[in-house]
Amino acid sequence: MSDLVFECRHGEDIATRIEPLAALRIRVFREWPYLYDGDLDYERDYLKTYVNAERSLAFLVFDGEHLVGATTALPLVDEEAAFRAPLEQAGFDPERVFYFGESILLPEYRGRGLGHRFFDERETWAAEQGGFDTTCFCAVQRPADHPARPANYKPLDEFWRSRGYTPRPDVMAHYAWPDVGADEETEKPLMFWTRPLRPNDP
Repeated sequence: MSDLVFECRHGEDIATRIEPLAALRIRVFREWPYLYDGDLDYERDYLKTYVNAERSLAFLVFDGEHLVGATTALPLVDEEAAFRAPLEQAGFDPERVFYFGESILLPEYRGRGLGHRFFDERETWAAEQGGFDTTCFCAVQRPADHPARPANYKPLDEFWRSRGYTPRPDVMAHYAWPDVGADEETEKPLMFWTRPLRPNDP
């Protein structure tokens, strides 16, 4: 990975990277399983949550001047109330949970260990902030027989388990977006995965 350049940004310093981040999110989330037919205005607004959160993290991967990968994280209390609600209802204290947002990477850069690097960077940052005892993320749930599911698709569940995360089918968020090729938004379930945060993470 010697040809790649890594960059960490926090809070307001993320602002100058919103445009390439938004474009990368749209490009990667267009793939299965999200099938997200993205909108730049929505993405810009979404990413402002990270700009406005003092303890947020954006870990960025560049190949030359091109953003090819990124991962984000922020304290759960800085997320919108509707997103916090499923965890709060399950008994989690939002003041002690660090939420991991997207991990996005262009296909040609996968298989180089960057998935582990993304978790390492986020877990280290969360541990450094102090006062947090849980990290979490969520992932969309699609039917196994969905017609758009690629024949060679390999879910990331085993990778996430290898990082110490536990699926929580009892903790679900629901968000709507337009699938690629669809005329209207439809609601999708997103399941949370959680892991205890240790002081010496990762």
